[in-house]
Amino acid sequence: MKILHYTDVAAEDAEEGASKLRVRWLITKDMGAENFAMRLFEMAAGGNSPYHNHPWEHEVFILEGEGLVVGEDLDRPFGAGDVIFIPQNEKHQFKNTGEKTVKFLCIVPTH
Repeated sequence: MKILHYTDVAAEDAEEGASKLRVRWLITKDMGAENFAMRLFEMAAGGNSPYHNHPWEHEVFILEGEGLVVGEDLDRPFGAGDVIFIPQNEKHQFKNTGEKTVKFLCIVPTH
């Protein structure tokens, strides 16, 4: 078992194509997590993730803030407490449309 505070994990700039988006890799394979990784994203006002897709699903829980998730067929607003499921290969993007930092957990497979 491992317990740590999220602030003990360094925030890194997120992937190419993102703006004002940082990620903390909270739980990883290096810690012994064989199946899933947990990431905490922090997106400043006006920030966004890249518009992209990948061959794995991911599950998102919005902790703070508000924004818009852009999809292939429609865009949907989100706020604190919302849960978002992105199927594999579906193009998507997260945008912060509010004035506060958006914080969200994202769970993805490690393989």
